[in-house]
Amino acid sequence: MKLDVVGIGNLNYDIILLVDRFPEFHEKINARDAQFGLGGAAANTISWLAHFGLKTGYIGAVGRDEIGDAHFSYFRRIGVDTGGIRVVDAPSGVAIALIHGEDKRIVKYPGANLLKKVEFEYLSKARHVHLSSNPVETMVKVVNFAHERGITVSLDIGEAQLPMGVEKKVDYLMMNEDEYRRKFGSLDPSLSRARNLIITLNGGGALVRDSDGKTSEVRGLSAEVVDSTGAGDSFAAGVIYGILGGWSLEDSARLGMLLAYLTVQKVGARSAIVSLEEVKRIASKVGLRLPFNTH
Repeated sequence: MKLDVVGIGNLNYDIILLVDRFPEFHEKINARDAQFGLGGAAANTISWLAHFGLKTGYIGAVGRDEIGDAHFSYFRRIGVDTGGIRVVDAPSGVAIALIHGEDKRIVKYPGANLLKKVEFEYLSKARHVHLSSNPVETMVKVVNFAHERGITVSLDIGEAQLPMGVEKKVDYLMMNEDEYRRKFGSLDPSLSRARNLIITLNGGGALVRDSDGKTSEVRGLSAEVVDSTGAGDSFAAGVIYGILGGWSLEDSARLGMLLAYLTVQKVGARSAIVSLEEVKRIASKVGLRLPFNTH
């Protein structure tokens, strides 16, 4: 079975606590709100794309525990192929976030995520591969494999370093503004060797450079942030859905902006996920014109 998109990344259980202030040494405080749910950056992106009707799969690893069972159950319920997920003898990954306004403190236990293995036979079924939260050696192997076979790749690289020889083989490099500045020293989009570049901007929107060198800024939607968890993953989902439908990079980024806009208004990475029909309705409501009929 061919798959439109295969995600490769962590599978976590997220515990998100909204606090009025961070606790002092040896102090206990009450959170004013909490959200518990499944997470992992690439998994959040794949969850959106599955809801949009794309054929999706995933490569990752979970433990023999209730969290692992929950990941399988959720993915199967929304139609994600789970053939690339290993079950290993280690606890499933957990991420705990304390959030106070724009300030976020996160503690992660990777657990089973450290034992994921890329099955290249499984990967060869994909039209497109999306990577996040992966060791450099995994990124290099996957990008080279995909490049040789004409499979497009999007990479949400975060703080990881990517060898220059591999960067130019990445079809869509995604970074936030702070990550890009740290890596390249400025916001100049010509400094990246990736074919297409998407830099998400603080406060909403993005700076994009396509493979022809055309640079544009996408703005127009910003919301009061309740919780930014998963906003970048939602943005990635919008970009991937657009490019697989033949949209321009600019329009694809506009859809990404809309999905991130919805995400930051709710607590939790997947709380804002809705159907494609609902996204079309919201796009119309906020005055965002997108070429949805091309898919």
